[in-house]
Amino acid sequence: MSNPFVETDLSTAPSNFIRNVILDDLAANRTNGRIATRFPPEPNGYLHIGHAKAICLSFGLAKEFHGTCNLRMDDTNPSKEEEEYVKSIQEDVRWLGFDWKDRLFFASDYFEQLFDYAMALVKMGKAYVDDLSLEEIREYRGTLTEPGKESPYRNRSIEENIDLFQKMREGVFLDGEKVLRAKINMFSPNIVMRDPVLYRIRRVSHHRTGDQWCIYPMYDFAHCLSDSLENITHSLCTLEFENNRELYDWILDTLGVFRSHQYEFARLNLSYTVLSKRKLIELVEKKYVSGWDDPRMPTISGFRRRGVPAIAIRQFCERIGVAKRDSVVDNALLDFCVREELNKTAPRVMGVLRPLKVVITNYPESQTEEISALNHPEDLAQGTRIVPFSKELYIEQDDFMENAPKQFYRLTLGREVRLRYAYYVTCTDVVKDDKGNIIEIHCTYDPATKGGNSPDGRKVKSTIHWVSAKHAMDATVRLYSPLFLVENPNDAPEGKTFLDHLSPLSREELHYCKLEPYLSVAKIQEPYQFERLGYFCLDPDTTSQNPIFNRTIPLRDIWAKQKEQ
Repeated sequence: MSNPFVETDLSTAPSNFIRNVILDDLAANRTNGRIATRFPPEPNGYLHIGHAKAICLSFGLAKEFHGTCNLRMDDTNPSKEEEEYVKSIQEDVRWLGFDWKDRLFFASDYFEQLFDYAMALVKMGKAYVDDLSLEEIREYRGTLTEPGKESPYRNRSIEENIDLFQKMREGVFLDGEKVLRAKINMFSPNIVMRDPVLYRIRRVSHHRTGDQWCIYPMYDFAHCLSDSLENITHSLCTLEFENNRELYDWILDTLGVFRSHQYEFARLNLSYTVLSKRKLIELVEKKYVSGWDDPRMPTISGFRRRGVPAIAIRQFCERIGVAKRDSVVDNALLDFCVREELNKTAPRVMGVLRPLKVVITNYPESQTEEISALNHPEDLAQGTRIVPFSKELYIEQDDFMENAPKQFYRLTLGREVRLRYAYYVTCTDVVKDDKGNIIEIHCTYDPATKGGNSPDGRKVKSTIHWVSAKHAMDATVRLYSPLFLVENPNDAPEGKTFLDHLSPLSREELHYCKLEPYLSVAKIQEPYQFERLGYFCLDPDTTSQNPIFNRTIPLRDIWAKQKEQ
């Protein structure tokens, strides 16, 4: 029997254990037919591809089961958070195709309520003010094989703890002088449960509350209670929080508030990529990249700037599925999803990145033809465009070789090739500079082969792209390849860091590229396939005097050999 709460046909949806949990909860009416999820990023950096997986999961399940998904900023650490990050997070979630409607929340919205909850724990004898330093607290906590030991301040009276916690809020004490800890069990096999810190003193101005507070809740305390206050039914997070679930449940159960349930899934690990926010910040701050939206970065804004379509990222997240064990996903799968989408949607154009001039000696000097070209050979609905053709053209330097081996099928002396959509041409001569470098080649064309076909049925083994010299649009093109040389940049030998694995070839900038004039109307980040070269889009840095195109991705994985080295 179909489930009335399910939007899609689950017979075709990829199976995952969280979807099965939700189905069981709905069948048993544990949530009164209501599904509410949330995506709770900390605004201390830009979102990356790992966050995209979490976004697609939480928002996707909410949509599938006719539920809601909140966007909540976990802004409990003001020393690292900025309004810039808040805005970028919202932009990224929207760009991925999701809408939180009127459900944008901040943990800082609940600071007063969270303080009241903490004070309630104090009054219940379930929390106490501790004078130990953070270093001493770590020492007292013990290890996985050794139990912790109790703080000498653990048995303060409830009245004294109430007074001290109130004074913490009032700013009586210095930063680090005191903390509020839960009073649970210093001998618990789960280290997380050994009297965790709930509040710390930190005199840092908050991006929303200013200097109103000098104490801030820890993530584990704020997170579960924010879920409860928002009536979240399924709190989805990654596996590193699995041990914290016991504390999550303890806080909610001890306070007797609405019981959200936490479920953990494997985070995304991508080959040839780092997803640690700390490491991404280091790349930005030390200027190894141009910023958070550098097209080499695994950030959502970086993918967007490089021209990756949002639907390709969503499809990638759907294909990798949701598992309970960590694993590494080959970045080739992400590339496949990008190529698959762009192959269907991107219009075709011609551009020459490393131009070599071609003079067609038997073509009329002042003549210009208008050649009709398909915008997409597999989608005729995209129509055609006009490409100008004249006596002087540009082709790729790699498409000509003076002394070519037998397996080279492109242009060489005495060989005939097809110019895409235009004519057959045969190379007759080369022009060199005083250093012996080829600067121009001369060809003849066959007027009977207009449109790229021969009436006598003769065949050529190669078709090359070209651009009319006097109509060409000059542009800068940036070529991007993987930022790291090794599959796991995090695995650095002693004395080295992930930075030692950076590729010196991850960005190449080509000037004076020649593009067909049709691209003069290109819009920022609008995708195009440069025939035979890859997919490209116009970069936001572009100006009318200097158009700049980013290569989104090559037509095939030309970096495979680099990855094997």
